[in-house]
Amino acid sequence: MKYFGFFAPCLHVNRVRRFFGVILLLGGLGLTNQDARAQSNLTFRVMTWNIHHGEGVDGREDLQRIANLIRVEEADVVALQEVDKGVERTQRRDLPTELAKLTKMSVVFSNNYSFQGGEYGNAVLTRFPILGATNLHYPKVHESEQRGLLQMIVDVHGERVCVFNTHTDYRPADAARWSNVEVIEKVVETNKSAPVILCGDFNTAPHGRVYERLSQTFEDTWKLAGKGDGFTIPATKPNRRIDFIWITKQTGIKPRRCWVPESVASDHRPIMVEFEINAAAQLK
Repeated sequence: MKYFGFFAPCLHVNRVRRFFGVILLLGGLGLTNQDARAQSNLTFRVMTWNIHHGEGVDGREDLQRIANLIRVEEADVVALQEVDKGVERTQRRDLPTELAKLTKMSVVFSNNYSFQGGEYGNAVLTRFPILGATNLHYPKVHESEQRGLLQMIVDVHGERVCVFNTHTDYRPADAARWSNVEVIEKVVETNKSAPVILCGDFNTAPHGRVYERLSQTFEDTWKLAGKGDGFTIPATKPNRRIDFIWITKQTGIKPRRCWVPESVASDHRPIMVEFEINAAAQLK
């Protein structure tokens, strides 16, 4: 896999970040319904989903039902959080590779820290060609779980689109989340030539200083194109909105609609956004 110039500045953020292993698995090449839909009107669909290492609200680990929903929703890019690879609790299985095979998509997995003899982090599935990928570790505010920012560039109908995937700290005090947003801002500042879609479980509600700070750089796609409350957790009777898909401002892509599919395959429900490329913008 080739690393493009966009990612080089990431090495200078906080100066001590490291590249981590990236796995690329090529999916099938046949034309799908998603391909036909996207090619006809320059649209594409993005999903973000905290999959809770594949464990649903019933306590069962079932990747097939996760893959089924991804295919039913015709997602072209899927940002996943809480993904295991070689971890004891999930029988040492390689969950990102299994999901790539089940969905017939390519996958990039980023390890954020060692857990139960394996790796634990974020992953992105996609139907589009991957032009580059890297993972950036956030500076630690608490001596606990290491978290990171997975960054990818994908070729969406000939246009370069950056996809970021993250899972920020859960504590009520927001010091770690605030620090993470500062890192995200610095990374975005180095890349103004392509739109950035920021996905993830942010463990923060749409109010307060962390949300407001993100809103200075990004637009909340739910506010632009969603209907209703957009709640994603708990999956059975959701009453909070902590999962988001953001888009950098004044870019050549825009959300057409945004929705929350029902699912009990995780303790979170996913969010879906259908984007439209504005060809007149000539993104490069």
